[in-house]
Amino acid sequence: SAVGYNAASSGGSNKGATNPDYLKDIDGRIAVFQKANPTISRAAIPAEMVTASGSGLDPDISIEAAKVQVERIAANRHISATQIMQLIDNQTDKPLLGLFGTTKVNVLQLNIALLDLK
Repeated sequence: SAVGYNAASSGGSNKGATNPDYLKDIDGRIAVFQKANPTISRAAIPAEMVTASGSGLDPDISIEAAKVQVERIAANRHISATQIMQLIDNQTDKPLLGLFGTTKVNVLQLNIALLDLK
């Protein structure tokens, strides 16, 4: 998040995609992601996992961003990847009327469902 995940404020960084500081930030985030998820190649990391949203407050992620974390979450929580995939499916919101919006995973609801497994 460009605002350090501070919910009291929001905003993007205003750094362009070719800004050297921005690119350095992205490389750092990729390194952190790969350290936590060593089996995921750089090319397989969804961009949203290493970039900040415009507001820094977006509550949803893509299915791809959720699935790329399944192996790590399963290992850390000592539950099967199949269980986590089922939870992702259950917390996936589809476009309104099948037309408006994108398919996305509600992260808050997914985290609550993960907590309920214990």
